[in-house]
Amino acid sequence: MAVELSTGLVALASGVAIGASAIAAAWAEKEIGVAAIGAMAEKEELFGKGLILTVIPETIVIFGLVIA
Repeated sequence: MAVELSTGLVALASGVAIGASAIAAAWAEKEIGVAAIGAMAEKEELFGKGLILTVIPETIVIFGLVIA
């Protein structure tokens, strides 16, 4: 059974969309996490805000999934 070239390219593009958005989210989460831990070291009451800001970049992966 032969598969058309366009089917393979669609699958490749979907993989690139999800992969690139996952890498971008991981990078953003790392940067925000470092800043949040630094802020929490000075003021413990910033834990809630730091936690919320650390989770926000996960929406980037959801956008990549929607595009894929």
